[in-house]
Amino acid sequence: MLATLDHVDPFDLPEWLGTADVVWRSDEGLSTGHLVAGRLTAAGEADLACDLLAVDDAYPEPVVDAETRTRVHQAWRHGQVVVGELDGRMVLAVPGTRFGPDLVLDALGRLARSVGAHAEHYAALLRLGG
Repeated sequence: MLATLDHVDPFDLPEWLGTADVVWRSDEGLSTGHLVAGRLTAAGEADLACDLLAVDDAYPEPVVDAETRTRVHQAWRHGQVVVGELDGRMVLAVPGTRFGPDLVLDALGRLARSVGAHAEHYAALLRLGG
């Protein structure tokens, strides 16, 4: 899957991402691979689809093109996360090939900063298994 990631400006995201207590909930286990489906939720707000995409998986084919991969690595190096859209769903694109709890929390913390929130207002609900 050579994905085309369309840029999403964090300022275009719903305001509640920067003002409410937000929970990212995985729809499946982290062991499912380089793309983990999930959603952002907050009390009184409609869920927002938000998947996690690890861009360095290259077998049997690259996940994203080289330009996108470079952009993701540059943003990460500077304490940011690339927010994009893939197949009509928001994604957080991060360096790596798979997800563990630490990487999920780091990505969410970077999303929080990008929308003007404090990381302590974000939480993650992870599923065990695949």
